[in-house]
Amino acid sequence: MMSEKIKNFAEFYQFYLTEHSKTWTRIFHFVGTLLIFVVIAFAIYLKNGNYLWYIPLFGYGFAWFSHAVFERNQPATFKYPLWSLISDFKLFFELLVGKQKFKTA
Repeated sequence: MMSEKIKNFAEFYQFYLTEHSKTWTRIFHFVGTLLIFVVIAFAIYLKNGNYLWYIPLFGYGFAWFSHAVFERNQPATFKYPLWSLISDFKLFFELLVGKQKFKTA
């Protein structure tokens, strides 16, 4: 589907979910996104923005690792960076409230 141009976010999110079908991929994405919130809280608590540089390290590091090792695909971030970022947070909150499951199959 990535060879065709995706026209809207709803269409993209359906594609995003197929690219995040493995349990460990979802776990790594969830942990990476959770760590983003931890870093932000930590930086606010300490009143020190220097810790914010950990955000891309945790967010992208965990996600890209899972794509390389578990999904064995290329992250959609390279072609659709904003929709991918929004989708990461959407999936995080859907996993948090149980709308999506960590185990898909």
